[in-house]
Amino acid sequence: MNLGISGRRAIICASSRGLGRGCATALARAGVDVVINGRDEATLARTATEIREQTGVSVIPVVADISTQEGQVALLDACPEPDILVTNNGGPPLRDFRDLHRDEIIQGVIQNMVTPIEIIQKVVDPMMRREFGRIVNITSSSVKAPITGLDLSSGARAGLTAFLAGVARSVAHRNVTINAIQPGAFDTDRLAVTFKRFAVADRSEEELRAERAKAIPAGRFGTTDEFGELCAFLCSIHAGYITGQSLLIDGGAVNAAF
Repeated sequence: MNLGISGRRAIICASSRGLGRGCATALARAGVDVVINGRDEATLARTATEIREQTGVSVIPVVADISTQEGQVALLDACPEPDILVTNNGGPPLRDFRDLHRDEIIQGVIQNMVTPIEIIQKVVDPMMRREFGRIVNITSSSVKAPITGLDLSSGARAGLTAFLAGVARSVAHRNVTINAIQPGAFDTDRLAVTFKRFAVADRSEEELRAERAKAIPAGRFGTTDEFGELCAFLCSIHAGYITGQSLLIDGGAVNAAF
């Protein structure tokens, strides 16, 4: 399918690896010039080279912490008026809510709610003037089905979802859409770290991984490529009538009809 976005410009936050990289790669395959972002310069440079060689589009790497104002300025200096914005950021680690201190709670909200809102504030009006804009927020399936220990991440991302629900309706008339993707378990470094953390002498990482995959109706973890293709479709000319929605992509793990 021709997504109709070749030649457009996109900023994809936290995209040196994992789901963000999947989105950047899929958009680049559709002919979109991309600005990618990460905090590890070597990893980011390697990702930029690989996407550039695979697709032939312009790929600009920006080393920055987007939770800071300086980081956001660096992103927008590289692409002042993007047609597409994919927000993404690392989330707080698994932790009992009783152990969270005030500063940690505030930082989690900044990472997963405040930061996406701030970046959207900076790009949405130019999108409206051009009468084309696609904003996709990577949240989590835990927004729909909370996971114990990820309460801070779930709460901040749920706050972002609710905040943008009204915003999405206010800009839709100018062909600007705002949606979220709620990923379940995907085969990323973050998932591998989780298995490593919970492995014990009588339960290896491989055993934990197999057990987790078996519990998913699809019988496997998602791939970053299929996540990226969903994101690219939401950014396409064919998705202009989809806005204010959260699309769950989890292999059927959340057992719900709606």
